Amino acid sequence: MMMLQEKILELLKKNIIKKMKKQRISKGAILEICIDKQYYVYAQILEKASYAFFDYRSKKQLKDFSILLNSPILFIVSVYDDVITEGHWIKVGKLSIRNDLLPLPMKFIQDVLDINIVELYDPNTGEIFLATKNDCLGLERSAVWEAEHVESRISDFYNGKKNIWVEQLKMK
Repeated sequence: MMMLQEKILELLKKNIIKKMKKQRISKGAILEICIDKQYYVYAQILEKASYAFFDYRSKKQLKDFSILLNSPILFIVSVYDDVITEGHWIKVGKLSIRNDLLPLPMKFIQDVLDINIVELYDPNTGEIFLATKNDCLGLERSAVWEAEHVESRISDFYNGKKNIWVEQLKMK
């Protein structure tokens, strides 16, 4: 056991293993996400466990986050709290939430046993309404994402590939 602890300490000293930074979830915070070990992409913490991911990728870390105010949005999804609180994605700044990100977009819910039963979910109010599949076209499935799945979705987007998680969550 002692050998393992010594090895971890050695790797920490050499910055091979980075210590995760404990953080709080704060609305408007800008998150930096490293993709494919060479690019930086950014997201913003919104209301109700929702995150907006910007269509902005750079090999250099951003210093001026105002460029994100005019960047298109790739998608808005919910992410597990520990992605932020355990420091998997680091808070690097803060911006006011853009008007086009308020209110949050509707999501859909599809019954697992009967795929013909679909509902609209309003994350702003928590209300759920019976819907048709047509009503749900173009919407995200109501789900909470792991950091790795979001990162693979972004990577696949920039590499022009279909993403396994997006495909699994598509309406059936």
